[in-house]
Amino acid sequence: MNIARLVAAIAAIAAARAFQTKAFAQISTNGFADSVVEVMRRASNWQIAHLPGDEPNDWVHAVFWAGLMASFQTTGDGGYADRATSWAAANGWMLGPGARDADNQCAGQTYLELYQLDPQPERIGATQQRLDAMVADPHLGRVDWWWCDALFMAPPVFARLGAVTGSPAYFDTMSTMWWDTTDFLFDPSESLFSRDSSYFDRQCPNGEKMFWSRGNAWVIAGIVRVLQYLPSDYPDRPRFVGLLQAMAQRLAALQKPDGYWPSCLTDADDYPWPETSGTAGFTYALAWGINQGILDPDQYSGIVFNGWNALVQAVDGDGKLGWVQPPSGEPGISQQSDTQPYGVGLFLLAGSEVYRLVTR
Repeated sequence: MNIARLVAAIAAIAAARAFQTKAFAQISTNGFADSVVEVMRRASNWQIAHLPGDEPNDWVHAVFWAGLMASFQTTGDGGYADRATSWAAANGWMLGPGARDADNQCAGQTYLELYQLDPQPERIGATQQRLDAMVADPHLGRVDWWWCDALFMAPPVFARLGAVTGSPAYFDTMSTMWWDTTDFLFDPSESLFSRDSSYFDRQCPNGEKMFWSRGNAWVIAGIVRVLQYLPSDYPDRPRFVGLLQAMAQRLAALQKPDGYWPSCLTDADDYPWPETSGTAGFTYALAWGINQGILDPDQYSGIVFNGWNALVQAVDGDGKLGWVQPPSGEPGISQQSDTQPYGVGLFLLAGSEVYRLVTR
């Protein structure tokens, strides 16, 4: 990092901490927590109204339903859980095609949450059958989960299934695969993940190694969603905590002064426009880490509030979240008009943890 970029990073952290101090001081008087709920409702309702009619269960939409369950938990609005149940039932509680495809397992996260609300066997039967086949025939993580996005899509399903069934086999298979993928894609010198092996030698326009924002957001958000269900005494739990802390420290220095993270994390100058999906994933994970006592609130609360403030500015009066980079596997351009269900899902997950942070 050159001197100018280092100075910019330090300034961003200072600005974020100033925002944190002001935000905490005003929480009791400006209805900050209520404003979080209001914008989550607005974004949830807008996306529900703009879903396709065929109720797809692919990853693009499955991430939204995971976020809508966070809206349900935060707002207490049972209509959100009912709507998620209707979506799941319309899909027969089935996962997408591809026996080992992580993207098509993401829907299982919401199925399992709905099962916890009403433990009907049909709600988890297909998911359990799919994961049982993987447990019985384990592959290396770098074979099945060869791209970093997969670490959000599938491992939380394994962790949730382990929690609801009490079977350690799901935790063990997931953890073994996770750490093999991490050994393959994680760059310890940067504390960031390559999107896949084709990126090992790729560079951003400034010559820095290329690390995609949303790809790394998938990973750190995936860590959170694994830790939520991983037993407190599970042997590999400290490794997941350590990875969260390492990534958080690196990401804190890469946030821009406006609160967003650039699409190419290591080249903000060539990717100057807002990007909300990566920013939402990072905000979610950092806020969760603070709420769980894993991350230092003095170090990270300002980063979280700076990120949340940026995200809220990207939501229009109707509730549409803009600046979501379209489906991709690399840094790219996003427009204010760009939105996607997965971006909204990550936004709602972020909101749920920001709400917890300001109401603790």
